[in-house]
Amino acid sequence: MRERFQLDPSLVFLNHGSFGACPLPVRDAQRAWQDAMERNPVEFLGRHSAALLRAAREKLAAFVDASAEDLVFVPNATTGVNIVAQSLTLQPGDEVLGTTLEYGACDAAWQFVCARQGAHYRRAAIALPLDDAAFVDAVMAAVTPRTRLVFASHIASTTALVLPMAALVGAAHARGLPVLVDGAHAPGQLDLALDRLGADYYTGNGHKWLCGPKGSGFLHARREHHERLHANVISWGYLQEGVQDSVRDSVRDSVQGRGGHTGFDAYLGASGFERRLQWQGTRDISGFLALPAAIDFHREHLGPQVRRACHAQAVALMHELAEHFRLPPIGSDAHFAQMAAIPVPACDAEALRQRLFAEHRIEVPVTQHEGRSFVRVSVQGYNRADELQALSQALKMAFPHG
Repeated sequence: MRERFQLDPSLVFLNHGSFGACPLPVRDAQRAWQDAMERNPVEFLGRHSAALLRAAREKLAAFVDASAEDLVFVPNATTGVNIVAQSLTLQPGDEVLGTTLEYGACDAAWQFVCARQGAHYRRAAIALPLDDAAFVDAVMAAVTPRTRLVFASHIASTTALVLPMAALVGAAHARGLPVLVDGAHAPGQLDLALDRLGADYYTGNGHKWLCGPKGSGFLHARREHHERLHANVISWGYLQEGVQDSVRDSVRDSVQGRGGHTGFDAYLGASGFERRLQWQGTRDISGFLALPAAIDFHREHLGPQVRRACHAQAVALMHELAEHFRLPPIGSDAHFAQMAAIPVPACDAEALRQRLFAEHRIEVPVTQHEGRSFVRVSVQGYNRADELQALSQALKMAFPHG
């Protein structure tokens, strides 16, 4: 498996969860799309991009059990969160409810958006070790009459915990509240069924556990919310909506007369949701178009049996070191997928990360949550048992007295 990736052979790479690693066949597919684009960029982007993106979305939709009509491509999950956040109309005093387990960049997005509108971003305190029912109860207990949306991660970044999204979505909907799920780490680690989950908005990454190219993510929105969502970049997709044919033809002729191409024809018949969020002029869409190759690779090489084996190795290492350091895990085995948060003695997280890399060539993140320190280990199909033992020995050396 390792030979299918370009990872440095001298590196113990246990951080697939941060930026993923793209296998050679997927990189080849992306380069082929880039080559096709450069043979005639005007034809590729101006006349064919909409159909090509549609075909890629259909493949992705089948993988996450959703409709392609409800999906658009975005560079990453944080972009998807920002699209929803900046499209949400809030009044002074309104509240958006997150949890204390959320990704820092998304916390920042909500703090910015709420402050700009005089609203408030609140976070429900989640006690650890994680209990599913207690998690849902804690979030719902923090709901107030001013709550306008519930925001939560499917897999928490800092702690690697798999959170009970189906139960949370059901509880929030029973209170009449929409839900946005940050699924940055979920595609490729968890089997997704987005239509069945029923979250109002779900955003995920293709470049992490799905092993797609960097900058390939998606936003899924239930049909009734499409008209509420707006791109962070206002471009051609907005001009076409509601424009009379004569005006549209005039704009097309004007742009083409200057040697350009608006892509009008490519998006004729597309939904407003698709046009607004995807038709943004010149950008490299090869990462999106290569996602079908990533899905094929994942199905062939990283299927359920491999993922179960990776999960077993991750939690076994977690238990070994938790027992060694006499520190309790923050969740049951079922609360982790292919990432696990290994509890370690309190430390300077960045100093430990640097030491592991400098002394042992181990690439792994060290995180902190509510005063506790963790080594968040990722186990992908290319990892070997001796690499996990190398991390185990390095951590025992770093904390010789436990």
